[in-house]
This record gives sequence, structure tokens and C-alpha cells, in this order.
Amino acid sequence: MSDSAFGVYVHIPFCAQRCDYCAFVTYTDAEDLEQRYVDAVITELGRATGTGTPPATSAFFGGGTPSHLPIEMLVEILGALDLAPSAEVTVEMNPEDVSADRLEAMVAAGVTRVSIGIQSTASHVLASLGRTHRGEAVRDLCAVVAASGLETWSMDLIAGAAGETDDDLLTTLVDVLDHDDAPPHVSAYLLTVERGTPLSRDTSRHPDEEVLAHRYELLDAELAGRGYGWYEVSNWARPGHDCQHNQLYWDGGDYLGVGAAAHGHRSGLRSWNVANLTAYLEAIESGGTAQAGCEVVAGEQRTFESVALRLRTRRGVPTSWIEPPLDLEGLLELEDDRWVLTLRGRLLADAVLARLVVSSGAVEASR
Repeated sequence: MSDSAFGVYVHIPFCAQRCDYCAFVTYTDAEDLEQRYVDAVITELGRATGTGTPPATSAFFGGGTPSHLPIEMLVEILGALDLAPSAEVTVEMNPEDVSADRLEAMVAAGVTRVSIGIQSTASHVLASLGRTHRGEAVRDLCAVVAASGLETWSMDLIAGAAGETDDDLLTTLVDVLDHDDAPPHVSAYLLTVERGTPLSRDTSRHPDEEVLAHRYELLDAELAGRGYGWYEVSNWARPGHDCQHNQLYWDGGDYLGVGAAAHGHRSGLRSWNVANLTAYLEAIESGGTAQAGCEVVAGEQRTFESVALRLRTRRGVPTSWIEPPLDLEGLLELEDDRWVLTLRGRLLADAVLARLVVSSGAVEASR
């Protein structure tokens, strides 16, 4: 990570419909608040300017569903960003929001990358996830994105839903990847059950751990066979198409968080905004701050987080940072002077971290 790397995360909390597995801060049927929200985000961005905040080398619009905003409103926020030359600008999109006209307007406004949540192309799998789009239209969607002039783009998948079979996942990969307009980046997540979601209340739809592990191995083998290399536990890309903004997170870099529930990090100080939409709007409109809290990330906490985040990546961590106990054999492997998770280690990343002995080298490096 470059010392000059700095990111901006913009949270857009609006959705047409809430997915059954989603635990993010999102709102449906709140279109009447969208312009107020856009104005508040622009105000918050303006207040950050002139306070030592450098131009952003990357910006990421997440949610929620950023593409649910009318394109004119999204362009308003894009115009308020202070971007460094050649900045990476990513917008998350739902498949039903993808159109040639919308993409043309986004590219003209400075978007360089989109991330589209396709999840699956099997209708019964989408229904199990509470998704409403039509998976069979994915090839047409890919053609529209490939013709848009975007520098790079991604599709997001979710594996492990109730009723999903190996063949369903393999068919999804064929639909997404086996044609000339395939995305150069794929994020693939194993389904997790978050408290308070419709999925959490329906135990019949909870994923099986062994099935999840098998699906991950299947994903990795199929993606690798098509030239996609893993560079983080849940992310694969063709050469040159890694997401730079997410890499900034994994490197423990600095970024500004804007919008309801957005988190930021500056020089070891982590902060977060109020999550409630109305409270956020009122705080910004009254001339105050939307910050709900902050904490200093230092000492052992900062060291552990540095190791935990970087170990999830293909680059791993220097051997001077950790001292793996013998019972982690087969979960970590040496590559030059770095420890890197094996395929099985990626599946057990949390367990690996719990067993690691962090050395003084990591303590010095994280300061």
C-alpha cells in the first residue's frame, strides 16, 4: 500500500427490497428521504475538505444499494468527491439497475468500477436468499457492462444457500464466466447467518458447515482453472483487476466514512456515524457531527488487527510477524519470507488467528 493511499467510503442505505440474509443498515420505502440524504452526504464531504483530508485515491459506494438512487443524485455525490488523478471509484449495483444509459452516466461522472450482486443464476437459490432479480439474464447483463467503457468490474456470488447443489453453483459459474464478456473480478462469499435477519429466524435455511467448505473448494478450483487468482479469502481476479479500495482496508490504511453507519479510520483512530437514517440527517442538517463514537486502535489490538487483516490476503504476513505453533501445519505455508494461508487455512482463518503467537516484529511494524 502506498503511503499516499487514502479512501472514501460512502454508505447509501436505500434498497428496493431487503434480502433475507442482510444485516446492513438499509431502508426500504424511503425514497422521499433520498434527496435530503444526498444533500447531507455532500455537506459531510464538504466539511471533511480542508481538515487535512487528502484527495482520495479510491472511493467506494456501498449499501444498501447505491444504484437504487436516481442516477442524477448519484452523480451529485460523485461530483462532490475530491479525487486524486486515476482514482479507483467503485459503485455497488443490483442487476436490475444495470442499463447502458445508467452506466454511461456513471462513467462520465468518474466511476471506474462497478460491483454487481448477482449471487446466483438459479431461480430457486435466489428465492431462498430473498432475491428478486432474474438470474438467467446474466449473460446479457455482462455484455452491457463490458460495452460500457468501465476499466474493470466485479460480480458478487453467494454459495451455500438452502436448496443449492454443486450443479447449481457450477452452472452459475458457467453463466457468469464462460463467455467473452465475463467480469475480470469475482467476489464469492459463503452464506453466513446474521442475528436479527429473516434467515436467522428460519433454521431450515441455515447452511451446513461441511457443505460450505466443499462449496468454497469448488469455487476456488473453478475460478483458478479460468485464470482467476485469489488475492483475499473471498476475492479472485484476473491479473491487474484487484480492488484497490478493499486492499486499503486489508492493509490497515486510512479512509473517510461518509453517511449513516459509515466507519472511518485515520492514523489509528477508528470512528463511526450514527446508524439511524433520521438521526443522521438531523445531525448534519443542524450543523453538528454525525459521529456516534470513536476508539483509538493501538497496542496489542492494532497489532492483532494488522496480522488478522493481512493474513487474509494472498500476500500473507512476514515471517517476523508471527510464530505459528506446530498444530497449524497444513494451514499455513511459507512463500519466500512470508506466511500465507493454504486453501484449508482459508477455510479456517479465524481458528488460525486464534492460535497464532504474534511476535515483536509485528508489534514494531504496526506502530
